[in-house]
Amino acid sequence: MQVNTLILFLSLWLLTDSILAENPTYKADIQPLVAKYCVKCHSGKRPKGKIDFSQFMTDDHARKKYEVWQSALELLEEREMPPEDEPQPTEAERAKIKAWYEEQLVRSVKAHPGFFKPRRLSAAEYRNTLHTLFGFDLEVNIAEAEQTVAEKSLVMKLLPLDPPGKSGYRNDTSGNPLTTVIWNQYSYLTDAALEQFFSSVRREQLESITGPIAKDGITQAQAEKLIRDFLPRVYRRSIPESDLEKPLMAIKASDELITTLKVEMKAALMSPGFMYRGLLMPAKPDKQQPVDDFELAERLSYFLWADMPDEKLLESAREGKLNDDSVLKNHIDRMLASPKARSLTDDFATQWLTLDEVAKNYRNPPQQVAFKTQPLDFMNYLFTSNRPLIELVDSKVAFVNQFTQGYYPRDRHQLKRYRKPKGVEIAIIPNQMIQLDKTPERGGILTIPGILQMNRGPILRGVWILERLLGEHLPEPPPDVGQVPQNKRGEKLTFRQRFELHRSKKTCAVCHDKIDPLGFGLTAYDNRGIFLLKDSYTPTKKERKRGLVPTEADRKGIDASGQLPTGEKFKSYQELKQILITSQREKVIRNIVRQMLSYALCRKLEIFDRPTVEEITRKVNNKHSTYRDLIYEIANSLPFRKTVVQGKKS
Repeated sequence: MQVNTLILFLSLWLLTDSILAENPTYKADIQPLVAKYCVKCHSGKRPKGKIDFSQFMTDDHARKKYEVWQSALELLEEREMPPEDEPQPTEAERAKIKAWYEEQLVRSVKAHPGFFKPRRLSAAEYRNTLHTLFGFDLEVNIAEAEQTVAEKSLVMKLLPLDPPGKSGYRNDTSGNPLTTVIWNQYSYLTDAALEQFFSSVRREQLESITGPIAKDGITQAQAEKLIRDFLPRVYRRSIPESDLEKPLMAIKASDELITTLKVEMKAALMSPGFMYRGLLMPAKPDKQQPVDDFELAERLSYFLWADMPDEKLLESAREGKLNDDSVLKNHIDRMLASPKARSLTDDFATQWLTLDEVAKNYRNPPQQVAFKTQPLDFMNYLFTSNRPLIELVDSKVAFVNQFTQGYYPRDRHQLKRYRKPKGVEIAIIPNQMIQLDKTPERGGILTIPGILQMNRGPILRGVWILERLLGEHLPEPPPDVGQVPQNKRGEKLTFRQRFELHRSKKTCAVCHDKIDPLGFGLTAYDNRGIFLLKDSYTPTKKERKRGLVPTEADRKGIDASGQLPTGEKFKSYQELKQILITSQREKVIRNIVRQMLSYALCRKLEIFDRPTVEEITRKVNNKHSTYRDLIYEIANSLPFRKTVVQGKKS
């Protein structure tokens, strides 16, 4: 394993070096500028922003740190770096740095599909795949009260939560070790699934494959039929007859067919071919090549469903038709119409937008579910209803129930009356979609109440918008940043005025110049997500008691204005939203492309993915391109359709 890892590292290093053309002007033209303007602050034991430019003294290091250069160029162009009290580059020097960046880190980068890495099924993928294979879920028996929400899946109870990979997503499992503890859990879960499958309770699932089973038990012909059906589905591809010989011979020689079937089926379910994705794909070593139809089917199904391919997808793979664009497109349409497509929201959107944090603000389970499912249902609507990409920020619909209807006072009349079942005191209430005809202060992910409550205050809101919507990564704040000071005796400064004093530190201003305008643009929404400027605003008893109630004058004097580092000004959130969907739209779209592509590929995007990102962004950066259009583009992209497998022979 260590040798293979070393080979992979060296290959990636050599590839990156070959992708980036040599730049003869770096040492003469760029290195002196880095030394003059960057190294003073960004070097030593504690370099600012954890970026050490002293390592950028050679072509090799400088060109491989492309992510740092991307951020550095943005800061340079926005005049945020170097700090105001430090020597500033001339316009000619700024232009020279940008020209070098464009030539060496943009135009000269060649698209590459990346190297294949075995990825173990994530816990969610494993749960879904077992369900599809057997036709039922493995569940634990829970004495569940009506007002509680409990995890019932035995798989999710036993398997450890997958840590996010370098991509930030839990399906990025190439670095997750297979420990003895996890192996034992797999063994237990496999035994539990097989025990249920052959029980009288699950006879319907078994007979759907074998046909009716007589009272004296399963026959050899039925056992053979089961193996021929089950093993190709376990491996998610057609398998040669030679791979069936051993289990079929074991069945012919067996006097205890059920016991033998369990042994042979468990061997398949515990094999690397089942637990890992792509290991059975035929490939020529160290050459870029298209993935085969079965691998393409698997990539598509785990992308859209977090589950194995269904029979229709496998049938197209067997027939060699998945490389037909129209066939693939039809499958994508069909898969997005399936309830399984909810995984795009429950897995992808939840991790991308940190939606699990929403529920932490509520103790009452029905209320907790109401506020969490509101953004989830909204994202599912965007993904599966062919909605424009930019509706993430600007939408005319919302998903509401009796717990959240108060945030939409003039449009809640659209809700159909909910009748609670008899004998149930507390119930989980489903959301209904309403049109935002008379609630202009809502619409889009940013003004959903749970999102606003999750991100309380202008700083958290600004950071969330920057990182989740615009795709910018911010360094950790300085350890001595402190809190915003309270008013001294006799002072009547607003929070914003007090914050201006707090953020006056030069080391803080670099990030806050980006964060603050976005966060303060949402000042008209309080910590509960309530719009303070509406006539019916009413504070809670707790807020009154703690003196947190804004006066009428305070509410009328709310300052939601700001200016972005790009120079664009706004007076309210509505004007900020217009900036986000017009001049900043491409940045929002590019981030959506990067996030979904990274999730689909189950890996962090590298420098050689940039041409793919830019090509897709160019195609979908318009008012009418939808999430479905984006999914089409990803499914037809170079890294999704091709790969390089190292040292693997056909």
